[in-house]
Amino acid sequence: MSTNQPWTFRDDRGQEVAAPRPPRRLVAYTQAAAVLRECGVATTAVFGSPHDEHGPGETAPALADVPGVPYLGAGKALTAAALTRAEPELLVSVTYDGERVYGIDSALAAELPTTVPLLALGVGPGTSLTAVRDRFAELARALGAAPDTTADPGAASLARGLERLRAAARAKPRPRVLACSPAGPDRAHLARPQGWPLLRELAGAGVDLLDLPSAPGPSWATADWEELAALEPDIVLRDVRPSATSDAELAAVPGWRRIGDRATVLPWNPELPFTARAIGGFLDTVTDAVTRHAAP
Repeated sequence: MSTNQPWTFRDDRGQEVAAPRPPRRLVAYTQAAAVLRECGVATTAVFGSPHDEHGPGETAPALADVPGVPYLGAGKALTAAALTRAEPELLVSVTYDGERVYGIDSALAAELPTTVPLLALGVGPGTSLTAVRDRFAELARALGAAPDTTADPGAASLARGLERLRAAARAKPRPRVLACSPAGPDRAHLARPQGWPLLRELAGAGVDLLDLPSAPGPSWATADWEELAALEPDIVLRDVRPSATSDAELAAVPGWRRIGDRATVLPWNPELPFTARAIGGFLDTVTDAVTRHAAP
């Protein structure tokens, strides 16, 4: 790829992102940085999720995939000055709705130099895991990564993990699986099976993911704990981000206690990096729980 030619890439907001030459200094949201590194593209610095304002909570797994890369902060702790000091030639993040850039709101973007292009790839409702990984590989190639590093690294191991999950999901009895984010003693957010690429993958493998079809919301459906307990889940994928209500705060909630009495509760990070390592570990955890449920 020529280093003297203008560079363009159409992102998943439908915007043509342009730079005077192929960007080399990338600053990225940790989830995006982890996937790009897997595809052979390094980042100069990273920033976290808006939920990480008080520390790199749920981004810690992604930070493990980009060792030694400076962390600039998140939420209100992420400033235009910090981003500018990193001298980015391209900012990379994700978008859940095809419009907003996750982690860099419009006010922060307005403070950045107009010469810094901003790019976002879709990870929202209706997006498959394969599509997400393919788009990051496409971006990596556009940034100059060698084709052999972007030919879906880890695809073979992920395929084996999914086949193991499919085999486990065929066993009887099939567990009822609930993915949720506790939001206080009175309510929780149920994650829509089609609202998250990784949950779509579980559903496609035969995992029985619970939903509340009549409730509104493309990614989350809000309900009280009694409604969720009435779904009688056997396995709960519980949001472990700092923004989710802690177990200590839920200890006296009857609905949560009933769920915990009957279900296996597994940690789930809705912002898990889309790397083969991170996804593979999550699939193995779910597969083991599904297998134990069917064991005599």
